[in-house]
Amino acid sequence: MLFVQPELGEAELRVLQDIAELRVSMRTALYEPRRWTGSLRRLSFARNVQGSNSIEGINASLDDAAAVVDGEAPADVVDAVRRALEGYRNAMTYVLQLCNDSGQFAYNVQLIKSIHFMMTSYDMKNRPGLWRSGGIYVRNDELNTVVYEGPDVDEVPQLVDELVDTLNSPTEHSIIDAAMAHLNLVMIHPFRDGNGRMARCLQSLVLGRDGVLSPVFMSVEEYLGRNTAAYYEVLEKVGTGRWNPSRDTRPWIRFMLTAHLRQARTQRQRMRDYERLWLQLVALLGGDDESRFLPALFDAALGMRITRGNYLAQLAANGDEISEQSAGRDLRQLVDKGLLVPEGENRGRSYLAADPVSSRWKEIRSGRPTRDDSDPFSSAS
Repeated sequence: MLFVQPELGEAELRVLQDIAELRVSMRTALYEPRRWTGSLRRLSFARNVQGSNSIEGINASLDDAAAVVDGEAPADVVDAVRRALEGYRNAMTYVLQLCNDSGQFAYNVQLIKSIHFMMTSYDMKNRPGLWRSGGIYVRNDELNTVVYEGPDVDEVPQLVDELVDTLNSPTEHSIIDAAMAHLNLVMIHPFRDGNGRMARCLQSLVLGRDGVLSPVFMSVEEYLGRNTAAYYEVLEKVGTGRWNPSRDTRPWIRFMLTAHLRQARTQRQRMRDYERLWLQLVALLGGDDESRFLPALFDAALGMRITRGNYLAQLAANGDEISEQSAGRDLRQLVDKGLLVPEGENRGRSYLAADPVSSRWKEIRSGRPTRDDSDPFSSAS
């Protein structure tokens, strides 16, 4: 037996409708190809990688997460963190491919094991792609106490089989299906390591397979990374310290619906802000909306560091291949124009936004409406 979703009441259905409307709004905004949406997708992916890993204490800046997404070496993380970020990037890239595949698709146990292998094979002690070999306990390191004990290892294969069966029998609400897949996988805790990351990755796969919107834009990993304490609190409330699938899952569903609603609002506002920023940078470049400088200036305006490597990676992603020498000349030209400020020397040189660029983003942010973080279930019983 697995944890089962509660019967949805008026409150849950109302929030689901609000989320659906935001999803349609985002899909409409992304329907017509615009150059700025490539930067939005890349940074959203980076935030998902950053957020999901931060929950496990694998911390990196957005600069470093974006470097990993670009296939570049991050500047300010140790090797173990780099490999963990790359593993999660690889697993999520595969998930995105599965979401874009219009052919026949079905969930199976080997798929779950394969995603785990991609995610954790940087360290063979993780038993990548294999179930754990014994009992498993989740500890609170600060209190030195056990906060959760997974089901007996002998039950794992059957429980995962049940999970796969539920995934292959979706309901009308993919967000609920995805949330329950997340909850059940993290509670089964079938792997020696990486269970939380796997549960969040599986949730993204379920969201993406419904075809409404890419999981890059629908994922709540960024939100969970920023609200880790609340995330752990609701898992503890539902799990009560051990495998107990008869527990009421309504608190979990409401937490996840709140996460989706707030993250969708954030993403929709971000789309509006990014479009405004892009248009202002086009104006700054004299109206040249095809300038290859734009993606670099866009990142710099958001406070990110620009290097020759990530500049080349962004151009390549846009189908614009240039040499390292040309990239160096481009960046020097942006410095000469007073748009970037150099830091460091030689191969370690990076570039930050100069005031004409950074001030555009500051102005846009200062005019941003107050974010609605109210509890959508405050009046529900």
